[in-house]
Formats: sequence, C-alpha cells, structure tokens
Amino acid sequence: MTDLSSALQLAAPELTLAVGGLVLLMLGAFTGEKSTRLISGLSILLLAAASVLAAIGPLGTAFNGAYVADPLAVYGKVAIFLSAAVAIVLGDGWIHRNGIAKFEYPVLIVLASVGMSMMASSGDLISLYIGIEMHSLALYVLAAYHRDNLKASEAGLKYFVLGALSSGLLLYGASLIYGFAGSMRFVDIAAFATANPGPGLIFGLVFLICGLAFKVSAAPFHMWTPDVYEGAPTPVVALFATAPKIAAMVLIIRVLVEGFGVAHGQWAQVIILISLISFAVGSFGGLMQKDIQRLLAYSSIINIGYALLGVAAGTEAGVQATLMFMTLYAIDQFGFFAVLLSLSRNGRPIRKISDLAGLKKDRPLLAVALTILSLSAVGIPPMSGFWGKFFVFGAAADAGYWMAGAAGLVASVVAGFYYLRIIKVMWFDAAETEVATDRSPLEAKWIALAAAAFCFPLVIVALTWLEPLTRAAASGVGVG
Repeated sequence: MTDLSSALQLAAPELTLAVGGLVLLMLGAFTGEKSTRLISGLSILLLAAASVLAAIGPLGTAFNGAYVADPLAVYGKVAIFLSAAVAIVLGDGWIHRNGIAKFEYPVLIVLASVGMSMMASSGDLISLYIGIEMHSLALYVLAAYHRDNLKASEAGLKYFVLGALSSGLLLYGASLIYGFAGSMRFVDIAAFATANPGPGLIFGLVFLICGLAFKVSAAPFHMWTPDVYEGAPTPVVALFATAPKIAAMVLIIRVLVEGFGVAHGQWAQVIILISLISFAVGSFGGLMQKDIQRLLAYSSIINIGYALLGVAAGTEAGVQATLMFMTLYAIDQFGFFAVLLSLSRNGRPIRKISDLAGLKKDRPLLAVALTILSLSAVGIPPMSGFWGKFFVFGAAADAGYWMAGAAGLVASVVAGFYYLRIIKVMWFDAAETEVATDRSPLEAKWIALAAAAFCFPLVIVALTWLEPLTRAAASGVGVG
C-alpha cells in the first residue's frame, strides 16, 4: 500500500489531468456546446494545477521503473502544460469566431497533455509507446477538428496514416532492443549495452530514432509537416509547434543520453545526419512558400535540427542547451501564431505572406511585434532566438561537431531570407484593403505582444532564471 501511495503521489500530475479530463468530457456531454467556454476555463485550471503538482511533487521512480519523476521530467512537464494552456486560450476565440465551438477542443488538449507528460516521465519502452500513442490519437483528431474544411480533413488523414507508419518503425525498434537486452527498462538496457556492446542494440535503436524523428518533424521524416501545418486550424498548429515537440525532445534525451549513453559514438552520427538533412530541407524548402503556416512548417524542421545538435553533443551542457532552445523557440512560435490569429483581411484569416501587406500602417504595434518575432526566429542578436542557437552551437562545438555547427549557421542565413520577406511585405508593400484586428480577440493580441516583449528586450532578464532552471533539469544527464 505504501508503494502504491508513493507511486500515485509521483504520478499526481497525470492522474489529475486524466481524471479531470474525463469529468470535463462528461460535463460537456450533458451540457452541450453552451459549456465550451466553461470547459476551456476549467481545462486551463487543470493544466495549471498539474504544473504546480509537477513542480512541487516528490522525485523518484514508480511502477517498477516505468515512470520516472526527475528534474528533467519536471521541467518538461511544466513546459508542456503551460504550452497546452496557451493553446487553449488561443483556440477558444478562434473556434467561436468560426462557428465550431465544441467542448471537445479543450478536452482533447488536456488528454493529449496526459500522453505528453507520460513521454517526459518514461522509464521503459512500454511507457514510451503508451505516452506517444495517447498524445498522438488526440492530435490526429485535433488536426481534423474543422471537419467541414477539406484541407483540415486531409491534414488529419495524412497525419494519422504517416503517424501509424512511424509507430510501426518505433515498435519494430523497441522489439529488437527488448529482444537483445531482455528488458524494457532504460536502466537495464543501459547496463546491458555497457556489458555487451554490439550492433544488435544499435540496429534496433536506429528504428527507434526514426520513429521519434517523425514526432519532432525532423527530416527526412518530415513529410507530414507542411501539409498538416497548412491544413490544420491555426491554434492547433500552434500546439503542434510547441508542446508535442518539447515532449518528444525530452523523450529523445531520455532514450539516447540516459538509455544509450554508452553507445554515444554510434547514435550521435545518426542524429548529426538527421540534423544536417533538416538544415537543408528546412532552409531551402521554405524559400518558395507563400502560405505562412506552411512556411512555419519548414521553419520548425530547421529548428528541430538545431535542437538535435545539443542532443548529439551528449553532454550535460548539450542537454541544457536543447532545453533552453526548445523553451525559447516555443515562446517565439506562440507569438507568431498569436499575431496570425489576431488579424484578418476582408473577413478572412491571414494565411498568405501577401496578406500582411500594409500591416505597419493599419496595425503598427502588431507589425513591430511580428518583426521582433521574425528577427528572433532568424537568430539576430540580442533576440531570444540568438541565445538559443548560441548555446546549442556552443555545446556542439565543445563536443567536437564544428562542421555540423557551421552547417547550422549557413542554414540560419538561408532561412533568414524568408523571414526577411515577411518583414519586407509588412513594412514596404502597399495593401489594397485594410488589415483588421479580428473582432477583438484580446487573448491572442496580448499573447503576441507578451511573446515579442519576451524575445526582446525581456530575454536578457529571463535568461537569468531560465539558465539555472535548465541547468537543474539537465543535471546528471550526459555521457561526459
């Protein structure tokens, strides 16, 4: 009973969200669409409560090592829950303006958060797979949430089909690893790999990496990303760009650096290769894009390449750099999508880059915010994006991956052209009609301005508390 009580205390964030999500589901089923706003508010409170429970809860392992509560998991969970809460805030106004206000939207995000939280706390291959599938099933539905929209339905179908393929790769890799190591637990796998180095485990690990690379949109497993970003509802894409990627990156760190740290020399080569391909696809693929959300899909691919450089380093500094980069990237992305959700032209949402023409005249404050967010995404100092890349490139260089870091710098320069195109259209192109603030969605507007202020100038202050938090989360994680 004591062991069960301790395990339930460790898993309190997930239990709170799971039970709360089911209660909200029942509430929505009995009250209908009229309770959507209430359920959205309660969902945000649930996520806030889960964040507090994760931050102040005990550390340890539970369920025979399948569940891990350590500083890395705590940091990942808090980032995931806060990102999910912001996505609910952004989406609440959008679903009401588009006449599709249904209580399932916030409930699905809460249930997806349970899976993402499990990913951050995975201690074995079973909990890894359950966490991935639990959050993926909710995200498949969210991608097609606007079911009367053909592109949204197409996005959901593509995401589901390719997601099933990636799950197959992941399961095949996990079965090979279990077959060779004789255990599902990462701790046991690490011990076996130390005592019995050989190609068998690495072969299984490659398939596992392929499945995980799909979840973070890393090339060449990015095929779903541009179409899903283009077709899915904008607030859903904002969620896709942040919380699931943070969860998957924490999981990648846990599997590779903790579970297979002894094989760092082998898997680091695979991660570096994926990073280089992501640089090429993300930088050059975005140059010809006209749809903003599709452009942001290619931007996400290149940015995942940067984050993976920190993982490839395999050091504590590399893990810290990856966590810091993903945090700063998520804030920048929320700001970008909040600007898009705040604006409309001729009663239609802003989707094309050309729709931003004349923004400096019609909505100068949002034009300044989007300019700051774009410069941050490029990595212009002293914006937040610069510091994220600075730490990642520094960790990669310290680990000896100078050439990969140099390739990342070149890719950043190339990617800068499509962000500069956005700035050029906003400030120098004339518009035929006025850009309107879309019926006063105050939440989105203020989130956009807050994110821009964080990117510059508040980032200098923010780094003073973000750096020790990420250092604590990465403490003890690394192969050297």
